[in-house]
Amino acid sequence: MKWAALRKYCLGKPGAWEDQPWEGDFVVKVGTSGKIFAFLGGRDAAHASVGLKCGPSREIADEWVLRYPDDAAVMAYIGRSGWNTLRTGGAIPDAEIREAIDDSYAAIVAKLPKRERPTV
Repeated sequence: MKWAALRKYCLGKPGAWEDQPWEGDFVVKVGTSGKIFAFLGGRDAAHASVGLKCGPSREIADEWVLRYPDDAAVMAYIGRSGWNTLRTGGAIPDAEIREAIDDSYAAIVAKLPKRERPTV
C-alpha cells in the first residue's frame, strides 16, 4: 500500500480531515476538536507507514510488534498509550493495515463527546 492509498483510505472515514501540524508531516483527524487517529508522516518517505492506536494499552499494542517485528514498532512519545507505527510493503498484509486504521478510528471516535462524533 502506497502513501496515497493510506491517505485516501483514512480520509474516507466519516468526519475525517487532514492536517499538517508539523511541516512535512501529515495526520488525519476526526471531530471538531481534531483528535488524531492516523499519523501519515511525510509523503516522500521511502516506505509508507502509518501511526495508529493499536490497543487500549501498551500490552495489547505489543501484539503487533511481536507478530511483525520488522514492520511494527512502538511510536515515539505516545507508544506507551498503545500507539504503533505499521510499515507497508512488508509482512503486514494491506487488509490488516486497513483493519488497524478502522480500529484506530473507532477507538478515537468512541472517546469523542457525542456531539462531535460523526454520523454514519
